[in-house]
Amino acid sequence: MPLAATGDLVTAAAGARTAVAAFNIITLEHVEAVIAGAESVAAPVVLQVSENAVKFRYGRLLPLARAAAAAAERASVPVALHLDHVQSDDLLRQASSAGFSSVMYDAARLPYEENLAATRAAADWAHAQGLWIEAELGAVGGKNGEPPLGAHAPGARTDPAEARAFVADSGVDALAVAIGSSHAMTTRTAALDHDRLKRLTAALGVPLVLHGSSGVPDDELAAAVAGGIAKVNVGTALNIAMTGAVREFLAAHPEAVDSRKYLSVGREAMAGTVARLIRVLNA
Repeated sequence: MPLAATGDLVTAAAGARTAVAAFNIITLEHVEAVIAGAESVAAPVVLQVSENAVKFRYGRLLPLARAAAAAAERASVPVALHLDHVQSDDLLRQASSAGFSSVMYDAARLPYEENLAATRAAADWAHAQGLWIEAELGAVGGKNGEPPLGAHAPGARTDPAEARAFVADSGVDALAVAIGSSHAMTTRTAALDHDRLKRLTAALGVPLVLHGSSGVPDDELAAAVAGGIAKVNVGTALNIAMTGAVREFLAAHPEAVDSRKYLSVGREAMAGTVARLIRVLNA
């Protein structure tokens, strides 16, 4: 089917008090696993390409984006493409021509006024191209060498009043909020600030996004969706599943050299993780 629009999927999820799962992809195996997992539970899904993934692919966006789009168009469930954690304006401006319907512009590392100005400019450009745009306010932490639990530092969490002003002044369509999760966590031990989420949901008129969801236990994820989170980003959980399955296979088959043998078990493990997490978000 044709590529879905991220904004449509998130808006529908918000209206149903569920959340759409958005998985970060790095390889074609990631793409195929996410789609297979979503198809197994008959749910829409978002494929996300981060700026770091683009850097890994020699700085080239199109090869992975076009592979993802080709796979998405052959899926039996709605699949959208999202460009994630973009800091480069040059990369931002490649989004619409590469098949993406949405972008997360990440200026959260900057002081508030600079974040606002950069995000306003990005939102103006994105909307002129017909793109849905997400931003971040607060410090989720755990990316690019940041402490994995930076979300627990004083003042790191998103302030509802500040968030309301930021959304109004920036014009973004969705906001990623810092409520206790952190990027790149390899243990599922994050405890979310559900009272803060309740106040953010009441204060804002746009869908809320949870980043760093791989480190959040199932019951916390379900409570976050019930509290107003409409898009849940997952990356590290896929890499944990793939790496674990590949390690186990190679330990049991030290003679193996055909990469298809171990990549297939890694892909299957990721698909299982995708299906399980989607079920949690739609419980």
